[in-house]
Amino acid sequence: MTQQRIERDSMGELEVPASARYGAQTQRAINNFPISGQPLPSAFIAAVAHIKRAAAEVNRELELLDDDRAKAIATAADEIIDGKHADQFPIDVFQTGSGTSTNMNVNEVISHLASREGLEVRPNDHVNMGQSSNDVIPTAIHLAAATQVRERLLPALHYLRATIDDKAKEVDDVVKTGRTHLMDAMPVRLSQELGGWSSQIGQSIDRLEDGLKRVTRLALGGTAVGTGVNAHPDFAEKVAARLASDTHLDFRPNDSFFASLASQDTAVELSGHLKAYAVAVMKIANDLRWMNSGPLGGLGEIELEALQPGSSIMPGKVNPVIPESAAQVAAQVIGNDAAITVGGQSGNFQLNVMLPLIAHNLLGSIKLLANVSRLLADRAIATFNVRRDNIEGPLSKNPILVTALNSVIGYDAAAAVAKKAYQAGRPIIDVAEEETDLSRQELERLLDPAKLTEGGIPE
Repeated sequence: MTQQRIERDSMGELEVPASARYGAQTQRAINNFPISGQPLPSAFIAAVAHIKRAAAEVNRELELLDDDRAKAIATAADEIIDGKHADQFPIDVFQTGSGTSTNMNVNEVISHLASREGLEVRPNDHVNMGQSSNDVIPTAIHLAAATQVRERLLPALHYLRATIDDKAKEVDDVVKTGRTHLMDAMPVRLSQELGGWSSQIGQSIDRLEDGLKRVTRLALGGTAVGTGVNAHPDFAEKVAARLASDTHLDFRPNDSFFASLASQDTAVELSGHLKAYAVAVMKIANDLRWMNSGPLGGLGEIELEALQPGSSIMPGKVNPVIPESAAQVAAQVIGNDAAITVGGQSGNFQLNVMLPLIAHNLLGSIKLLANVSRLLADRAIATFNVRRDNIEGPLSKNPILVTALNSVIGYDAAAAVAKKAYQAGRPIIDVAEEETDLSRQELERLLDPAKLTEGGIPE
């Protein structure tokens, strides 16, 4: 059996594994919440540790905490930030809605690490000085989300967009049948189709950049209910400045601590931007799947890289696994957003009580989207091959090309030409030559698919 030791908190004594670096409050949470087996993300734990280090340094500067304890807290926090002691943060996501259990988990681990060599560092009195779970956890959500968006997600989006733009240049000469309602429409260049994807990603980048302006406004300093009780008047400004210096992000106290503690509107907004990007990912993934469909019975416009066998029963079958993976990520992010929206509604008076749920889903969405964006870029966009024969054949017979004749022969006459060409399965130019007074040379000029991708009224 695992050896135990006795720890004490305000509720009394409790057995804790002898090897654990946490104390009684963490153990109570472990016992109380055996729900999902999912702890909060490591990025979130690191964010809480960042807050503890910055708070200790500021409290020392304000002469509220002695040098030895401040240095010990900072050193212990750095170990957590560096990924050490990851197994010491096992509390389930579905815990107390304020995240108090996780805040105390970090306080206790830092206290344990910092108290080495005879120095007593208490989790509440020293590590949590000038703080409350009610302002630490909302601050950690913003700190973790902002750093993960800046360091992981935005670079991934820029990478995917650059990959799409490079591929668009490579296939700029390819003209294909456009499709609306999944039905044949006027021609487009493949580069124009990819350009639409690129623009979607660019708009997502803009939304995320704009959203970061609000994510960098912090709750820390509001303490229990937003009034700042037990915190030095300069504490909030100084901690935010240290976090800004550490991360190179524009962190500063929010203009209302009451809003920061009671609501999670900014997290809901950021999640909405993530959902919008997930919708773009779903669109791109499904376009890739449709264009790759076949190879004989589908559109077969492109051929995605073959990555693995596609069937346990059908030999030779290869499936579009990367777009399928991306579509599932998009679905999960959309689901995460629904949970975050419900979580955001759970601000009652002076505190939101679904903070761990919001943290888990928000950071999960950021991670999923960052990873799948690079995967889409490297294993789908950059590597697909164009099947030109499959594109050129249907394009030459596309009866919708007759749209270019509307201004010359009129809509009704053009519709009759299109109907006859479709029924006979013949190129539109051949039927138009028979049914109109236009010369072959004139028809070739008017019905040139590449020219039609440039827009305007045919002359």
